[in-house]
Amino acid sequence: MHSFLIFQNIGAPEIIIIALVVLLLFGGKKIPELMHGIGKGVRSFKEGVNDVQKEIDKAGEAVSDDKKESSETK
Repeated sequence: MHSFLIFQNIGAPEIIIIALVVLLLFGGKKIPELMHGIGKGVRSFKEGVNDVQKEIDKAGEAVSDDKKESSETK
């Protein structure tokens, strides 16, 4: 996958600062709940992308099958 350009220059100090800000904003008890929700969202997004890819593959197979049938009948 392509790396995101906005994450290209993030180093360890920046990650530590971001983690501290998240900890201050949400507190220690809310972070697992937050990560669980984000995980569910990412999983749902991946399933949707996989479903779309399967539909595209099926459509491509149907088109190639139609081309084969039409070339065989000539």
